[in-house]
Amino acid sequence: MTATATAPRTVVPQQMRESFIDTVTAALDTDPRPAVVLADISADNFVQAAARHPERVVNVGIREQLMIGVAGGLALTGMRPVVHTYAPFLVERPFEQVKLDLGHQDVGAVLVSVGASYDGAGMGRTHMAPGDVALLDTLPGWTVHVPGHAAEVPALLGPALRSDDRVYLRLSTRGNAAARPVGQGLVVVRAGSARSRGVVVAVGPMLDRVLAATAGMDVTVGYLATVRPFDRVGLNAAAAAAGHADVMIVEPYLSGTSAHEVGEALSDRRHRQLCLGVPRGSELRGYGTPDDHDRAHGLDAAGIAAAARDFFPE
Repeated sequence: MTATATAPRTVVPQQMRESFIDTVTAALDTDPRPAVVLADISADNFVQAAARHPERVVNVGIREQLMIGVAGGLALTGMRPVVHTYAPFLVERPFEQVKLDLGHQDVGAVLVSVGASYDGAGMGRTHMAPGDVALLDTLPGWTVHVPGHAAEVPALLGPALRSDDRVYLRLSTRGNAAARPVGQGLVVVRAGSARSRGVVVAVGPMLDRVLAATAGMDVTVGYLATVRPFDRVGLNAAAAAAGHADVMIVEPYLSGTSAHEVGEALSDRRHRQLCLGVPRGSELRGYGTPDDHDRAHGLDAAGIAAAARDFFPE
């Protein structure tokens, strides 16, 4: 796969990872409960915090299963573990420990990933995790946040640090030009008419691309930064206000991850749905860039526009 020229992306002033680090570092200084657990990755970003709080910044080395086990132990003592690394090393590699040491013991932690589905495409398949949210969806009791802008991270992370829940915060190097309201479920960004063709739900970093792809189309565009629990009531209300209850959901991970949620949300009305995401049943074996992967998966603005034209009736 070779890189090709693309339109420039808007870069937010502060990246999501930096926003996460700043928020957690401040929490370590003001709250005795948080404890950061690392597996080498990002350890350099917590050097100063570790100097001030050596007992609450723990680097276990390249031992991801142990990382989750340590988090479970800390949670059992009443502390609030914050576990951070690349998505495949945080969710996929130690999945048994996530299932048992956190879920089965019924304790909470905040898992914060970077890399998204293929932000690290240049490092190969080891650093890609398009199935992370779908995998966590097999376990009960998880809250999943997928912010689309660095400024949304503190608003989602702050309440997570103060709770005892199991929370997954999925960070990306790419995002939208502007932050949107979060913590309120589905946010209608652009309303269609009473005779609109339906609803397009954009998850996290997909919003700007969805807005560009559906420009000029009579559809309602909604934004979700929290996908679990899924705002079924909000989606139902948006569909009721539209001329059709048809829904296209655009997610930055495995296609169909939220198909069952859309179905439950609209179980009281006839509807069609289309799920766009990283396709199932195939794998890109070229490294390339994240933009290359977007184009190949139909997740760039042009691909989303083509899918929307085919799905929504004229």
